[in-house]
Amino acid sequence: MDEDILYHLDLGTKTHNLPAMFGDVKFVCVRGSSNRMKAFEDMQDICTGTDRYCMYKTGPVLSINHGMGIPSISIMLHELIKLLYYAKCYDVTIIRIGTSGGIGIEPGSIVITDTAVDSFFKPQFEQIILDTVVTQNTELDKELAEELLKCSKEVPDFPTLIGHTMCTYDFYEGQGRLDGALCSFSNEKKLDYLQRAYKTGIRNIEMESSVFAAMCGLCGLKAAVVCVTLLNRLECDQINLPREVLLEYQQHPQKLISIFIKKRLGRYNPK
Repeated sequence: MDEDILYHLDLGTKTHNLPAMFGDVKFVCVRGSSNRMKAFEDMQDICTGTDRYCMYKTGPVLSINHGMGIPSISIMLHELIKLLYYAKCYDVTIIRIGTSGGIGIEPGSIVITDTAVDSFFKPQFEQIILDTVVTQNTELDKELAEELLKCSKEVPDFPTLIGHTMCTYDFYEGQGRLDGALCSFSNEKKLDYLQRAYKTGIRNIEMESSVFAAMCGLCGLKAAVVCVTLLNRLECDQINLPREVLLEYQQHPQKLISIFIKKRLGRYNPK
């Protein structure tokens, strides 16, 4: 194409000098909420012409939100990956930082995903392309996961572990919740399902990891998913922690990723 308009990012190959703006990017941090992004970066939003996503850049670190669920993060990833290509970036590490529901682990724990699985506990992402179901691999970079786990030793205040992450299309029935507007199963069936998930190695549930792992893998990007758990789904469905506790928990993965990036850049000074 003579011109590629990255519509949802309010950027384009003719309207912006993408190599000059983004050519030095080595780390990309993606997360769901734009408000969490603002808390992470006290800078001007690069995507000011759109209300879909917001983006901030500090040196070699690019941060962008992805909204909620597979469709929203998929749209963002298509345009982000094209952006990195047009900017001639290389050796880029991309990390999804988020919140999740834990299975059999304490709230406030961090789960580093080794493999994203679907609702049948299978390590795959199924996408309908035209009228064909295409199955894609959802394994994440094992060496990167181990490096992140090693960095977690610098922040012993909260437990960190590597495990499978189940990615669903829904927050309520799709994750076995009983408290939605609709519920078609019993508490006994819910607990049986979650306990079977735990036995397969699943330690948390969210709604973006499968397509994230699949797209990054197909495009040769080293990727990781690092999520804090806000509750133990074997004990409850609703997130009822005080706001200050939730805000503290959301800082856990950010602290870990900050240490990881600083170590990679040779700028980490433990106190």
